[in-house]
Parts: sequence; C-alpha cells; structure tokens
Amino acid sequence: MGGRGRRALVRAADAAVYVNAFALTGIATVLVTRAFLAQAGYPKLGGGGASKIHIAHMLWGGLLMAAAILLTLGFLGRAARLAGAFAGGIGFGLFIDEIGKQITDEPGYFYQPAAGIIYLSFTLLLLLTHRIRRRTADTSALDARQRTANAADLALAGVTTGLTEEERRTAIRLVEGSDREVDAALARLLATVPARPPAAPSRWRTAASAAGRALRWLARTRVVLGLVVFLLLAEALLFAVWMSADLFGGQLLQEPQPGANVAVALTEVVSATLGIAGLIRLRGDHRAAFRLFQAELLVDLLVGQIFKFTMDQFAAVVELGIDLSLLWVVSVFLAARRDGEDDGEAARGRDGDGEAGRDRDGEVHRDRDGEDARDGDCGAPQVVAAAASSSAVRAS
Repeated sequence: MGGRGRRALVRAADAAVYVNAFALTGIATVLVTRAFLAQAGYPKLGGGGASKIHIAHMLWGGLLMAAAILLTLGFLGRAARLAGAFAGGIGFGLFIDEIGKQITDEPGYFYQPAAGIIYLSFTLLLLLTHRIRRRTADTSALDARQRTANAADLALAGVTTGLTEEERRTAIRLVEGSDREVDAALARLLATVPARPPAAPSRWRTAASAAGRALRWLARTRVVLGLVVFLLLAEALLFAVWMSADLFGGQLLQEPQPGANVAVALTEVVSATLGIAGLIRLRGDHRAAFRLFQAELLVDLLVGQIFKFTMDQFAAVVELGIDLSLLWVVSVFLAARRDGEDDGEAARGRDGDGEAGRDRDGEVHRDRDGEDARDGDCGAPQVVAAAASSSAVRAS
C-alpha cells in the first residue's frame, strides 16, 4: 500500500511557482507584521485594556493555513493553487512570527534566537524552491506518467480559462511522440480547448523590464564590479578581524548570545578566506574569482545571517539587503560570462560544421583530380590548378 501511495504522487512541473509564492508571501507577512507591531506599540489583537483575552496572531495564521488547505481541496485548477499559496504564505508568516513563544519560558515574542529561527525557516523554503525548479526545469526528465498528468493539468486549465498558444505548445510537447491512447486523447483535447490571448504587458511590467535591463547593464560595468569587489572584501575582512580579536580577547563569550557570536566570527573568517582567494584569482581568471566571491556571499547568507539575526535583528536586516545586492551583481556577471561562452561555443560549432563541409568539398576535388590523373586527361598544370582551387575552397 505504501508503494502504491508513493507511485500515486505525481510531481507538478510548475510546483516551484506556488512554493515560491508561498515563501515570498510569508516573508512579506513577517516584515509587515513586525513593522506594524513596532509602530503600534505591540497591541494585543483580540483584546486589550482590562480584558484578559488575547488572541495571538499565530492562531490567525493557523486559520489562514487551514483556509489554504480547504481551497486546494475544494477547487480545481491553478487559480485555486495560487490562492492557496498566497493564503498559506500569509498564515505561515503569522504563525512563524511568534515561534519564540513556543520554545522558551521567557517573554517569547522578544526571544532573541527567534529571528534567527525565522530566517532559517524561510532560507530552507527558498532552497527547496530552487531545488524544485532545477528538477522540473527539464520536462524530458519526467516519466511518461508524469508527462501525461501535467499535460492533463494544463488541459484542465484550458477547459476553464483557455490556453495561450505558448501554453498549448508546452502541453502538446509533453505528450507528442507517445503511442499511448490516453496521450493521443489529450493531444486532441489540447487542440480543441478555447484559445486565450496573452495578457497585454502593463505599463509597470514594461517599466520594470526596462529598469531590469538597465540595472543588468550597469551591473556589468567595470566601476560597479570594482565597487562590489571592494565592498564584499572590506565587509568580510573588517568583520573577521574585529570579531576574531573579540573572540581571542574573551569579549564575545561575555555577550548575551555567546554561541551566536562565535558562530558569526567563524563564518566571517571563512568568508574572508574565500574573498582573498577570489582576489588572488581575479588577475588570471575572472569567472573563477567571481565564483569564489559568490561562495563568500552564500556562506554569509546561508550560515552567518542566521546567527546575526539572533544577535541584532536591525543590523542583520541592513546587512542582508547589502549582501543580496552584492550577490545579484555577482550573479549577473557570472550569467553574462556563461552566456558569452555558450554563444562562443555555438559559433565555433557552426564554424566547425562549415569547415567540415569545406573539407568534404576539398575531398571531392581531390578525388576528381585523382580520377582525371589516372585517366590521363589532366597534365601537370591542370593538377596544380586543381590543387590550387581546392586550397582556395578550403581557405574560403
């Protein structure tokens, strides 16, 4: 029965979209909730003043997560899944925001490690999204049953809301070439569902796209790249030297969260080491150097920031924004280098095909020259001329 249950689970090709929406909505909810409560003086929702009734917003979060589950259980289609992702994300954000109350007897909402736990939770969610996206990016990796199920899911969306031409082609590619009867029936259904015109680009989307292109161009300029290298090295080295000095001087162990302080000191040393290694490689291999810079930032974001949020939430948020901006610039540079190398390999492949074709033409000329020489129809001047023409074809 367990085996049949596992086989009944079919991976959704677009699962990353909904998991990402869930995670980002949860992050936004935590930030908005913390900002609102700080500005409002941490009022008690559901009761205040002389009333002893206080409904923690963790309970509202639980209700929203239940609503998200009911949405996905009670309704068909992608709209229900997207609504469930947003409702569930808001609910999870409200729930995880009060995690400190559940793991300590102290005044839980202000329990210092709670911020680090919240950060770790969303980091794991985003890593899960990245893993799902990588596993589902190539639909050819899906087995026949999964391809059929995902095509049927797209057909269901087409029955209710219609399909754009791109969506229709995507669904048909999932079942084309199959000799299964169910796939043939799906292909016929996909060909007959109503057409839906693609959404016209809105002004803000057009403006955002133009701004993105401008920022990507700016991120590849020498001035910005040099500034990024300076900032990430300066940040890592300053923190590493400062916190290492405090660690060996015994001051970190006297802080309220000594374990978190020691962990931050160690991650800063690792980040600084990666940054120095990248600086050394920068003169000879830019791509390898920026990969090391990327690793430096990821060590800080995936490990160091967990403990920095435990130590000081406000400072950690500011540094998180800086690190994410630096990581974006480094990633844009690496993506541009990778795309440039892919284009170069494609161009070399085309040149190689052309060279092979020219070599084949040369072989044809040489074969014909040999046949003419054997038949005695061609003297030495003609052979030389034929060889010269063959060389000219190869050179061209």
